Amino acid sequence: MLGRIYHLLLKEFLQLRRDKSARFRLLVPPIIQMLLFGYAATFEVFNVATVVLDQDQSQESRALLADFVHSSRFQLVSVAAKREQVQEAVESSAAQVGIVVPQGFSELLRKGQSAPLQVLVDGTNSNTAMLALGYVGKIAASFGQTYALDLAQRTGRTLGRPLVHVDLQERYWYNPNLDSRWFFIPGLIGTLTLITIVNLTAFAIVREREVGTLEQILVTPIQPIEFILGKTLPFFIIGLFEVVLVAVFGMLWFDVPFKGNPLVLMAGTSLFLLSVLAIGLLISTLCKTQQQAFSSNFFVLNPMFILSGFSFPISSMPQALQWLTYLDPLRYFLVIIRATYLKGVGFAVLWPEMLGLATLGLVLFSVAVLRLHKSLD
Repeated sequence: MLGRIYHLLLKEFLQLRRDKSARFRLLVPPIIQMLLFGYAATFEVFNVATVVLDQDQSQESRALLADFVHSSRFQLVSVAAKREQVQEAVESSAAQVGIVVPQGFSELLRKGQSAPLQVLVDGTNSNTAMLALGYVGKIAASFGQTYALDLAQRTGRTLGRPLVHVDLQERYWYNPNLDSRWFFIPGLIGTLTLITIVNLTAFAIVREREVGTLEQILVTPIQPIEFILGKTLPFFIIGLFEVVLVAVFGMLWFDVPFKGNPLVLMAGTSLFLLSVLAIGLLISTLCKTQQQAFSSNFFVLNPMFILSGFSFPISSMPQALQWLTYLDPLRYFLVIIRATYLKGVGFAVLWPEMLGLATLGLVLFSVAVLRLHKSLD
């Protein structure tokens, strides 16, 4: 039995060696996607096109607008002379944010009163609009606090109230600089592994059926279980190699730290690959041609990506979809890989995810083996 499995495994690696396109898909696309996501995918917003209108023309209004101009979050594209120009710039998408400092702004500040500030935001892209509005509020609040403290120190009074200064010091755990790459890169490892291994597993068996070599294999003394093991073990090894390749590249290129135990990550990866191989086997039993397998991959992989929590919080989804995410192995693996990378936690914390992956993997693999066994018969 072991000898027949070994020769089938050797056949798969020889086939991979002869298939230049498969070797290319294993090495080049994951690296390119890692670079694209690492640089392009981010929750942060920089250089938001901004138009300003200063109707007050005072030292205070110029100081406030200077805080926006000197911030990396906003990029000044024009200075308006009247309010209609601000509205026109936002409506025409020449600017995403319009800031209007009304007349009398400085007078209210010198009296120690709250001064209004009008902000127009293009809400077409709701995510960018919300983030930009948050940055506006933070800069305005910082300016107001600094000005109030300076006014109190210059006048020697705080308008009848005792001078109180609160200094808020923020400290973020596990990602001190809130670098979104630290969040995306570990998630990419699981996503790229899922896409690569499902494609390889589904195409390999379908290709055998399409070119007629599957029938030649079945007339040999090899048993169906031996055929399944000989087909899945190579892709399990390739999956481990893929994880190591993308993980090392992400850590070295993007300086993403790894604080956990490699054995914990390896255990989670092995359980994840069990589910991924099962999904590939299921697709291969349902498809007769490689074209069908290619189309089926889109139908399966896209929902898995969306429901995994890679970029969309699961807690924000409808309750029915939240329950559906428990059928997605990528959901569990993303928790494991991000926790091992950034938090350095072990089995004591991650055992629920490990158990979920093991259960889901065994169920999926059992169904896939029974379905493939039936199709082989």
